[in-house]
Amino acid sequence: MSTERGDQVIIDTHHTTIHTLGRKNKGKRLRYMQKDGSFPVLFQKAPGNWSPYLMDIFTTLVEIRWRVMLLIFSLSYILSWLFFGLCFWLIAYVNGDTDDVENKPCVANVHGFTGAFMFSMESQATIGYGFRAITENCIVAIIVLTVQSVVSCLLDTIIIGIVLAKMASARKRAQTVGFSSCAVVNLRDGVLCLSWRLGDFRGNHILEGVARAQIVRFEKQPLGSVVISYEDLDIQNQDIVLATPATIIHKLEPGSPLYSLSLDDLQQDHFELVVSFTYTGDSTGMLHQTRTSYTPADIRWGQRFQDMLKLGKKHFTVDYALFNETTWVSVPLMSAEQYDRGRHPVGTGQSDSEHLISIKRNGGSYTVTSDIAAEVMQQTCL
Repeated sequence: MSTERGDQVIIDTHHTTIHTLGRKNKGKRLRYMQKDGSFPVLFQKAPGNWSPYLMDIFTTLVEIRWRVMLLIFSLSYILSWLFFGLCFWLIAYVNGDTDDVENKPCVANVHGFTGAFMFSMESQATIGYGFRAITENCIVAIIVLTVQSVVSCLLDTIIIGIVLAKMASARKRAQTVGFSSCAVVNLRDGVLCLSWRLGDFRGNHILEGVARAQIVRFEKQPLGSVVISYEDLDIQNQDIVLATPATIIHKLEPGSPLYSLSLDDLQQDHFELVVSFTYTGDSTGMLHQTRTSYTPADIRWGQRFQDMLKLGKKHFTVDYALFNETTWVSVPLMSAEQYDRGRHPVGTGQSDSEHLISIKRNGGSYTVTSDIAAEVMQQTCL
């Protein structure tokens, strides 16, 4: 911090690092949304009410863990082999194949449950009939074999479809499109703006997407209930072509929920900035969504993102090592409302001293000028 003529307080440093301006929160507050986009919400249902999971069994199988899914699929094959093996063993037992070797068998070389199970597995897995085979002596055995073939096709179709859907899950693609770890507040064209960065870490770029942002506040009531409120933020250029990293900008103008928020207010306020990016993958054509959230501790006042896009001779170069890097810039410590009021005072004939706005910070009183030059948008340097 530097003081010029004792009447201006602006941030004037040149450090290039990951840093946070302001005091750390003493108590850890529960987040509405985690940084990875998940919600810490626990749903309590009526005991034994499994209808939502059974009515949409396909989605249930897609969302379960891989180890549970592999266990269920393995059991489905094993149980089907056991069931049809038991059927073939009963047919052989009723026909007398297990006792009389000279009898005309329904299934050749099946004299017990082990042989029937092996025949069932060979039939369903289409391994072949090198030793055991169905005969034309029993119509019931032929019908059971036909039913098993149809069930086998259905079971393979379901398993293959669920595995492919789980591998092509939108959540996996969303992990390759990310937001910056912090948001920043700085001046753009003379207007205080809140901005954050969005980037695609894969080579196949997203050609179309929509960005959204909301301010979420939740308050605990005396009886233990929680009231949650939502306020939409206006974003410049919501439709984004994400061929290169983009900076999402929200202007702190009249009508913005953060218009009257100063640096000191930011450090003491409790809200959550929930941001999302909904897009269609160019490889699969599926709809995806990436989301994250920023608490006041994640918002850095008086900083901007470092430039990570460079122009080469044949292509653009993007340095993702600088994706979360920020640098200090000169920004007034007042709210956007105070800043606009100082830039456009009511009436005429005011002296320069009337353009100075007094604010309090960390117990001290300071006077900050509202006449900020255009070069405050540029990176300060030695």
